[in-house]
Amino acid sequence: MSLKKEIAAYEGMRTDLEAEHLGKWALVHNEELTGIFESFEQAAETAVEQFGRGPYLIREIGQAPVTLPASALYHPAPQHASG
Repeated sequence: MSLKKEIAAYEGMRTDLEAEHLGKWALVHNEELTGIFESFEQAAETAVEQFGRGPYLIREIGQAPVTLPASALYHPAPQHASG
């Protein structure tokens, strides 16, 4: 599976996604929509947990694509206990 296929799959569903989920984040893996999320962080955490290093596509619905270098890897910020 390649990222190009994930992008093409997203483009095929873009109109419906923009009509129903504008401003949210889509996660596409194996050319299928695997989730809609409120934030990039939620989408990225789910993607890493389920699919490891990918490939998968995370795109903000209704926004132009952002290209990151291949060396960019999502690492969640450490959670600090309040007290």
